[in-house]
Amino acid sequence: MYQIRPYQPGEEPQLRELFYNTIRNVNLGDYSAEQCAAWAPTRFDINAWTRRMAQSEPFVAVHNEQIVGFADVQADGYIDYFFCHQDYQGKGVGKALMQHLLKMGRRYGVKRFYANVSITAKPFFLRSGFNIVTEQQVEIHGVTLTNFVMEKRVS
Repeated sequence: MYQIRPYQPGEEPQLRELFYNTIRNVNLGDYSAEQCAAWAPTRFDINAWTRRMAQSEPFVAVHNEQIVGFADVQADGYIDYFFCHQDYQGKGVGKALMQHLLKMGRRYGVKRFYANVSITAKPFFLRSGFNIVTEQQVEIHGVTLTNFVMEKRVS
């Protein structure tokens, strides 16, 4: 249903827009407008974002030639980005991305996947077999947000 592939250089603006719109529309259900604005500010450094995407090398989920989600997994099992398009929530994008991340991680010998998970994404990560390690308060641009360190161990 969804094609999962490595992101391609030049797609950074689309990924930033998806990131921004997801936080500003979906996460707004669990975080205040001030928290969402700190997490996904309107003004941002496109060069810094482009560097972060190049470093994290995310995978994108594509449907009808539109990017509908993106996620990454690092060599140590850390999942930094995991975002699904606001119009594709609950439609299997996250599941497809998670299956791909776990498969790629196992291919490289990852035994423990972990992430800093938003209140919004916590139920999805729990359904995906992750456990809560701890609840934490993080500061972004002077604003405090709650999230959860979650992990999944695989054999």
